[in-house]
Parts: sequence; structure tokens; C-alpha cells
Amino acid sequence: MYPPSRKDFISLTLSDPHGPSYNNGKHRRQSCWRKWKQLSRLQRSLVLFLLALLLIFGLLTYPSVTQQWRGKRLRPAQLPTGTVDRLEAVCDAFRHAWKGYKDYAWGHDELRPISRSFGEWFGLGLTLIDSLDTMWILGLKEEFAEARDWVEKELSFDKNVDVNLFETTIRVLGGLLSTFHLTGDRLFLEKAKDLGSRLMPAFKTPSKIPFSDVNIGKGTAHPPRWTSDSTLAEVTSIQLEFRELSRLTQDPQYQEVVNEVMKLVHKLPGKQDGLVPMFINTNTGQFTHKGVFTLGARADSYYEYLLKQWIQGGKTEDDLLEDYLQAVDGVRKHLVRQTGPSKLTFVGELSHSRFNPKMDHLVCFLPGTLALGAHNGLPGDHMDLAVQLMETCHQMYKQMETGLSPEIVHFNLQANDGNDVVVKPADRHNLLRPETVESLFYMYRFTKDTKYRDWGWEILQSFNNYTKVPGGGYTSINNVRDPLNPGPRDKMESFFLGETLKYFYLLFSDDPELLSLDKYVFNTEAHVLPIWPSAPK
Repeated sequence: MYPPSRKDFISLTLSDPHGPSYNNGKHRRQSCWRKWKQLSRLQRSLVLFLLALLLIFGLLTYPSVTQQWRGKRLRPAQLPTGTVDRLEAVCDAFRHAWKGYKDYAWGHDELRPISRSFGEWFGLGLTLIDSLDTMWILGLKEEFAEARDWVEKELSFDKNVDVNLFETTIRVLGGLLSTFHLTGDRLFLEKAKDLGSRLMPAFKTPSKIPFSDVNIGKGTAHPPRWTSDSTLAEVTSIQLEFRELSRLTQDPQYQEVVNEVMKLVHKLPGKQDGLVPMFINTNTGQFTHKGVFTLGARADSYYEYLLKQWIQGGKTEDDLLEDYLQAVDGVRKHLVRQTGPSKLTFVGELSHSRFNPKMDHLVCFLPGTLALGAHNGLPGDHMDLAVQLMETCHQMYKQMETGLSPEIVHFNLQANDGNDVVVKPADRHNLLRPETVESLFYMYRFTKDTKYRDWGWEILQSFNNYTKVPGGGYTSINNVRDPLNPGPRDKMESFFLGETLKYFYLLFSDDPELLSLDKYVFNTEAHVLPIWPSAPK
């Protein structure tokens, strides 16, 4: 018997619209049903019971079912752990972030990866400029060339826009100066000179304490609408960049205005054992809101820049060193405490002699800064404190369900079996901040203890698992305590590419001469500036 021809098949199909396969399947179903009906009630019950057991056993032993419920946020069972793999993982993360920026926010300040759009702050391409030296360090030549082309053809500071003096200095001026030093390309120096001159009107105040905002097109400056105060961290964390601009241009005006700020702050009353208030008035030049001391927002980088200016200038400026050493003593005396349950060392805040066990994630810059000071010959107990605080910053990640730190934590001082870390609902967000990774980089460079790399690797995996956006980019999230619904905020800060990913790469690199800490200082946006070969004139 021969198989049916194509014509026979067509004829058979026309006579039965369901076709032969339909009738065969129908016959099989009827046959199975007759056999099932022939079984006794007991036999059918036993078969159903065995099927139920098999289903339950399958659910318990096949974890991907649960993983499919939770979706892509679950941590991978296994990821590469070698040094080369980790470096490549950082490059992959950068490429993914850059893809989102290039596709949906090119030339704008920030990517909004969920809505595939952009956000504008100053209209200066913040993410692009913040990323330039990171791309160079990571060896991403094609991406760097595209960005350089935009800087050459599109970046203009001749525009009627108010910019924040501090943010523009650390991100844009710092980014341009850093990229010039790494590449030797004078395009970036010329852009830096243009921007630096346009920021100078901010210093035209009665007290010489700069205004917070400057219009880089009109050449005017002003404080915020609601106050005549400036934030202390902002006016004392522009010095590295302005001093370097003077050295490169041989124009002393930039260094003179920022050195004057440091001299004024050095002499001001209102400090408490080297700790400074958070605000300073641009009219009077005096501290305001006295009695409140923190190493978090509005004060943090003042302490960082005391040490780094001293290092930048060849360790000759004694006032800077004196202020830094006094401040570290003040931190130990007034702000350092230990948790009750596990004896974690942390840095709290002081408000009119009342201690508050609150610590911003921003404070996690401190272990790295203390370690840098110890490396440069400062007391060894600075390093001891750095080790203790690094463990605490690690726990701020480890004790969260997503493996990511909240923006702010409170610590438990009671000697009980409770948690060390308490997170209030309003503080549960994560902004892709770099400070912990920054300190891990310093700690590994100086100790070679591989645990710091391992801690960093865990953090990178958590960023990939809970903040990575399909299609490109990473997003800040609302709730680090909810791995099922972390709540994307639809914003990728420029510092994620400029700082966080750069510090990851340096942490995992085996080359101690890659941006040697004996040759460079990092500004507070992770842009590198050279240590001066001789004392400033």
C-alpha cells in the first residue's frame, strides 16, 4: 500500500474540514476515556493521588518555577568570579548603561531609562562629560570617540542658564580636566578654561564665600531663592578643580578665590573640635544653623577635600592638615558609636549636643578617605577606624533584601538581639551611589585584602539584578527592602557612570599603577587630577 498522494490528502481534507489528524486524535481520546471508565473508583483515586504527589515533588525540586514568578530580579545561581571576568562585567554594565543614554538621552543631562526619555538639569550633557574618563580608563575607544565628537561640535557654555557652582565644578570642570590629563587632548583643556572663567562671577560676594548658582551666559550669580546661605560642602569642595585650572593655565585667579574660602573657614568660630556646621552665609561669611554637625549631606566633602588638597599641593599647606586632623579627632569624640547587637562602628550626627544614630550612605566615603590619609603618613589609628567603618558600610548592603543600601540608615544602640540597622520608609531608596564602592577601592589598594573585592562584586550583582533596565540603562529604586517590587524611579544619575562603575573597575583591576594613588587624587566625582610635582607658588 502506498502512502496517499497530495491529491488524495486534499480530497480527504475537503471531505472533513478537521482533516485526518483530527479524527485520529478524536478516536484516541474516546479510547482513553473508555479505559479510564473501566477502572474501579479505588483505582482512579489511587492514580489521581500519585499524579498529585508527582506534581508536588516537581514543584519542590524544580526551582525555576519559583524563579519565573519572581522574574528577572532573582540573583543568578552562579556568576563568573575571576578578575578578568569581573573587569569585563563592569565593561558590560557600562555598555548597557551607555546604550540607554545614547539611544534615549544623547547630549542631555540624564537618562530616564523606564520611560526611555531624558531629564535636563543644566543642559550641559552631564552624563556624557561625567563618563569621558571612565570610558578612557575602561578602554571603550569607540564610545569615547563618539562622545569626544559631541564635546567638540555640540558642547557650548554660551547659554542663558543657571547652574549650580558645586555640581558643575565637580562633574563638568572636573570631568574635562581629568580627561585632558588622561588623553593629552587640548580640546578638553580649552573647554575647561571656558567654563572656569564663566563660573568666576559666583565669587563676587561681600564675604568672598561664593553664591550657589551662576548664570554662565549672563555672567551673573545669586544664592538660592529661599536663603542667602550656601552649603558648606559646596563652597569647600571646588578647590581641587580650580587650583588645578590655575596650574594648567598659569592664571592665578582661580586658585586665589578658592584658597580664600579655605582661609576664611579655617579661622571661623562655631566649630566643635574641628567639626563644622552645614551652612555659611554669603553676606556675612559666618556659619549659620550652628550646633548641628554631620558627615553626611551638606558637609561630607569638606572633610574629604581638606586631606586631598593637602596631598594635591605636595603636603605643604599646614592649615589644611591641621583642620583635617582636628576634624577626625572631633568625629571620634562626638560622632562615633557602636551598635548594641553586633558592635558595628558607625558615624552619627550631633544636634545641639544631642546624638542621633543616623548615618547617610554618603558617609561611606569616610573609610576610603581615612585610609588615604593613613597611606600618606597620618596616624595608624585612622586606618583602624577605616576598617571598622568599612564593615558597617558593607552591612548596610548585606542586611537589605536586595543587597543594596538605603539612602539613610539608623542604628540600634540597645544591647539586645534586634537588628543593627533600622530603615525608615522614607529612607529606603537607592540612587546608584558610589561611596561604598569608592571606599572598597581604597581599602583594597592599601591592604590587598580580597574580601573588599568580594563585597564589591556582591554589590555589582545586586545592581544588575534590581536596577538594570531591559533595553539600556540602570535606574534608581524606591525600596531596597522589597526584592519583588523595588520600585524603579526612572532616573540614572550621571555619577553612576562617572563614579560607581569607575570605582568598580579600579577595585577589580590588578594593576596598582592604573591611576596610582601616589600620583593622582580623585575629586569628589571620581575625576582624577595629578598630585603636583612641587609646592604651589
